[in-house]
Amino acid sequence: MTAPKRILVTGGAGFIASHVADQLVAAGHDVAIVDNLSTGKQENVPAAAQFYPYDIKSPETAELIGRWRPQVVIHHSAQMSVQVSVNDPVMDARENILGSLNLFQAAAQAGVTKIIFASTGGAMYGDEAPLPAREADRPHPEAPYGIAKMAVEHYLHFYRRQHGIIPVCLRYANVFGPRQNGQGEAGVVAIFIEKFLAGQQPRINGDGLQTRDFVFVGDIVAANLLALDYPQPGVFNIGTGKETDILTIYLELQALMASPLGPVHGPAKPGEQRRSALDSTLARRDLGWQPRVGLRDGLAQTVAAFRQAGGA
Repeated sequence: MTAPKRILVTGGAGFIASHVADQLVAAGHDVAIVDNLSTGKQENVPAAAQFYPYDIKSPETAELIGRWRPQVVIHHSAQMSVQVSVNDPVMDARENILGSLNLFQAAAQAGVTKIIFASTGGAMYGDEAPLPAREADRPHPEAPYGIAKMAVEHYLHFYRRQHGIIPVCLRYANVFGPRQNGQGEAGVVAIFIEKFLAGQQPRINGDGLQTRDFVFVGDIVAANLLALDYPQPGVFNIGTGKETDILTIYLELQALMASPLGPVHGPAKPGEQRRSALDSTLARRDLGWQPRVGLRDGLAQTVAAFRQAGGA
């Protein structure tokens, strides 16, 4: 196991990064969290972590990095909705590109040695890539969200050359699990569960046969912890390599939750990517990572957590 480090986690009150922060604290690291709480919840922040309700674009965040001098930054803070990025590309770039640059510039000045970046695999490769997509396949992001993530990966390459920061970019598939807030394209599991719990009819966009690569949040956490020890720059797909269609997710959750509400279809989302899956052979070989939680088990854990959180 890696020696204890001083680690700054951005977006650490949100879905994925709060789980990462929990495990960093449990492993004995000194953890600070920056999150403006626009979508995150303060109750997700581990008690042992220092919490700063700052925006990553702010001078307060840059000042904190200069004062606290973390060894590692784990960067999850983002505008995370593909649809919002399509509707307002300028806002998306302000949050996801300029916010990241504010962070990276401060990190370079403070002597940060490594940045682990929550990139995207689901929105990176586009419909033209072979499936499952590999890191060597040409990125062809369709939406500004994916374009911004790709730009940030390139900026990290610059900060490596210019300042010696080691970047590890983790290209996530469609992550699901406890604490998911139902926003963004990847939030379909949370959206369906919340509707079922409320006795409301979930709606499937289009025919429901569009596919995604669903990976459980606990497996994402494991990839982040392994990236801490990875000694060189890297870009890794973090997914299962399996396509699962949205209708299957609906039917699995309907059965798990014993709901009488069968599938109902609405209009398809304009421009929605049809299929997605990630080949994570490189992560298995170099990081020693592989997905360990199967889809059905992950869905059951997620339903149980949502029931507990809602008192159901």
